[in-house]
Amino acid sequence: MINTPKRPPVSITSNLRQRYVTIPEVIRKTNGIQIYGKRIRSLIFTTDLAIVMNNNADGIIAVYPFTPQISINNAIIDVSSSPVFCGVGGGVTSGERSISIALQAELHGAYGVVLNSPATNELIHQMNEVLDLPIVVTVVSEYENVRARVEAGARIVNVSGGKDTSHIVKKIRTQFPDLPIIATGGPSDESILKTIEAGANAITFTPPPAGDLFSDIMENYRQKQKEGVI
Repeated sequence: MINTPKRPPVSITSNLRQRYVTIPEVIRKTNGIQIYGKRIRSLIFTTDLAIVMNNNADGIIAVYPFTPQISINNAIIDVSSSPVFCGVGGGVTSGERSISIALQAELHGAYGVVLNSPATNELIHQMNEVLDLPIVVTVVSEYENVRARVEAGARIVNVSGGKDTSHIVKKIRTQFPDLPIIATGGPSDESILKTIEAGANAITFTPPPAGDLFSDIMENYRQKQKEGVI
């Protein structure tokens, strides 16, 4: 058996594309979820099109606190160079409307659809009858009946339990050794690693607001003007 030395990947950038949002390196410790041949370990949680285009995550999770809009989902899918998981309701927006939005997302090229926690098992079942895409159901509490979600047709769970996330992930992993789990990682490398060790296959990362990212650039411009560079 030939032992090939492990070498870092060769990196290519350009003069114009040196700035992008980078995910924490610790996320690479997950084993990932393979969907349609693509291995997804990191998902960036955003609907900002500029960030959608400029990040190094494996995918986008596009869930937002408004009723789902086909135009929003389509714009994100069109702009993204990586797989997109679209929010399709499950709370206020439900029933046939959610199913219709989910089908449109599939036809436009989404890799999965995400239902909010209030989604009924009947909605999951009905949506699963129509879609070929994996349905991702959000879990926010350890008291969620995950088995009923899976039996209804959910193929991935998305755990978003705040400070209790790693505990919820561990509980689900104990019951379902092979169920794909996406989970929020939290604010630090330590919290991300804790969630991974609990059993998460992929981690969602919330990037800094675009305003914060731009303020760094503006401060750099001010400093250069002060020094007479520009």
